[in-house]
Amino acid sequence: MSVPEQALATGATGAATVRLRPLSVVPEGEDEVLVGDPATGTFVTIPAVGGVVIAALQRGASVDEAAAEAAEFAGEPVNVPSFVATLGELGFLADDEAAQDDPADAAEPVRTAPIQARRWMTSVRPELVRPFFGLVAWACYAACLLYAVAVLVLRPGLVPHPAEDAFAFGDTGLSALAWLPFVWFAAASHECGHWLGARAAGIQTRFGVDRRLWMLVFETDLTQLWTLPRRQRYGPLLAGLAVDSVLLAVLLTGRLLIDVGLWSPPALVASLLAAWVFIKIMQMLWQSLVFLRTDLYAVLVNALGCRNLWRVKTLMLRRAFGRLTAEEAGELAEASEADLRVGRWFRWVWLAGFAGVVAWFCLLLLPVFAEVLRWTAEGLAEGPLAVAFWYRLLCAGLLLGPEILALTLAAKEYAARLAAARSRS
Repeated sequence: MSVPEQALATGATGAATVRLRPLSVVPEGEDEVLVGDPATGTFVTIPAVGGVVIAALQRGASVDEAAAEAAEFAGEPVNVPSFVATLGELGFLADDEAAQDDPADAAEPVRTAPIQARRWMTSVRPELVRPFFGLVAWACYAACLLYAVAVLVLRPGLVPHPAEDAFAFGDTGLSALAWLPFVWFAAASHECGHWLGARAAGIQTRFGVDRRLWMLVFETDLTQLWTLPRRQRYGPLLAGLAVDSVLLAVLLTGRLLIDVGLWSPPALVASLLAAWVFIKIMQMLWQSLVFLRTDLYAVLVNALGCRNLWRVKTLMLRRAFGRLTAEEAGELAEASEADLRVGRWFRWVWLAGFAGVVAWFCLLLLPVFAEVLRWTAEGLAEGPLAVAFWYRLLCAGLLLGPEILALTLAAKEYAARLAAARSRS
């Protein structure tokens, strides 16, 4: 990115001031600060003296005055004009008065998913949802999770059996269609939990669609979490699982009441509850796969103070297998100490994690998909003139559509990487 002309001009004149975009500056340890533009979602870690310079410029100090404050802090001269030029390359300088007055109109957030909203959402005021993320609320969410675990341990008969519980109706197609409303509702409620948790913390979010390996996932962009101190980031990160815990507790309560004979609903209701418990447990187990950038991966990264663990993990694996280029070696050498320390073991966790994903898929999803595909094949054998042909094809398409879309996104991503590699060579 080129440095704006105004940035060069202000950098050359020590008595001039520099207009910055509304930046956040958050301490990260004793020697670094995390600086970013919440409007675009761009964040970088810089030495603490850079935070001193930014704070001075935000107060309206001139370049010379900022340099004096930085020199006093660092105990040696600081090249502030060069630092201002770097801020320009990062897009942290305000190009005009409009950008400074309304940064949301001046720059769009950086895309973090293939399918994603273009704007941050601000429709809920923080004070309205803050009570749902206080200490009492979190104690209730934890109690719901412990209760759900206790029910499954003490009543093993309520543990889902995919090949049985996934099919609430006698008709496999209706059972597959019955999956869809709850799957979408469960996914939406999980992401809304992140959204409301973020709004309670006073930050903005946006929704998107991405993939993890061959699985389609919905995600909430929580990039603006980096504007908060580290301890305040856990609430929005865990809010999705908090909603999941409440929903699972409610569903298991219904199954428990049936199991002990205190409730005798129609058989279809009991079957639907069993299917929905299976879906929710499957989704929550997915979040425990930290090697797939799930919620708990984000918690791990935050707790260990990592900056770019995912990329460092990739570079360290390439080095271990002798595929690291000179450019990548330089990138790895500049990685933070926390990323290098965690990457030494996390790379192997990620590599071994493929076995965990395969086990999750084979134990939970494969029995369902195999039955649906078998049922679909029987209908397709009747030919396109039969109603069963189109009915079964529709049901299978709706159920397997997300995975097909995920594979399409994976193919496009691989093609883009291949094209980039060919252009470099």
